[in-house]
Amino acid sequence: MPLTDLTLDDCLAYRPEVPAPADFDDFWSRTLARGAAAPPVLRPVDNGLALVDTYDVTVPGFDGQPVRGWLRVPAGATGPLGCVVEFLGYGRGRGLPHENLLYPAAGHAHFLMDTRGQGWSAAPGGTEDPAPGPSGTVPGFLTRGVERPEDHYYRRLFADAARWTEAARALPMVDPDRIVVTGFSQGGGIALAVAGLVPGLAGVMPDVPFLCHIRRGAEIAPQPPYTEIAAYLALHRDRVDRVFTTLSYFDGMHFAARADAPALFSIALMDPVCPPSTCFAAYHRYAGEKAVEVYPFNGHEGGGRAHERLQLAFVRDRVG
Repeated sequence: MPLTDLTLDDCLAYRPEVPAPADFDDFWSRTLARGAAAPPVLRPVDNGLALVDTYDVTVPGFDGQPVRGWLRVPAGATGPLGCVVEFLGYGRGRGLPHENLLYPAAGHAHFLMDTRGQGWSAAPGGTEDPAPGPSGTVPGFLTRGVERPEDHYYRRLFADAARWTEAARALPMVDPDRIVVTGFSQGGGIALAVAGLVPGLAGVMPDVPFLCHIRRGAEIAPQPPYTEIAAYLALHRDRVDRVFTTLSYFDGMHFAARADAPALFSIALMDPVCPPSTCFAAYHRYAGEKAVEVYPFNGHEGGGRAHERLQLAFVRDRVG
């Protein structure tokens, strides 16, 4: 696979001047004020495992709409535990109760949010998107409600994620001061958004993050999901400025500039889905302590299992 974007030296020097909307902070304050917060509701489920306990969890998300997910903890744990809050990649849902055992096997709580309207959400027990807003004219989520930031799909999803992370602090077996957020691709973009919206996190691990420097992604990425934006604008030639104005409210660069938790990024130089310059644009803007692991000959899979070892060490260092 060839390089899909800039060389590493060029990426390290790439610092685009892309201003945030003037009302960015006010927009997100108003968004997160919608709907009253409430404690998470936990229901134990039989996962067939002896060493890990799983709970089906419901949390009020955007506008109070229910968001589902899993809590996994070492069997019999009473806490307080450090907690890894995880967000999922594009099109994925929360899966089955016995999946994703890495963090509970390491002794941490694992709080996995289902993504509204995606993946497993199509099955019973998933998170629906009951207020989808105006839909785009191409398949996918990037152009849903793209005419106005108030209607956009990712407004609802990022608000869900902020509420989900705050709910982790209310879990009886979790230490509220020892929470790390993470995610791969779309999940990495969501983790960056949460890092900019929720103070007091112990760490952030954006893994080949999506939704960073969105306009450049739409201009150069050869594979979806950024291609959804290009397809939409190929049909609606007069809406370019309006679309990118909306998407600027959801760009990881602007959340990164507001984040202060220690961060471990991963970026792959042959990534055709999240071109490395887009990820580096967010990395360079990140305001907190930060480190990046670069995978020169990998595509969107990034560091895979090898990177998980670094993430485990990062979590251990920050939550014990």
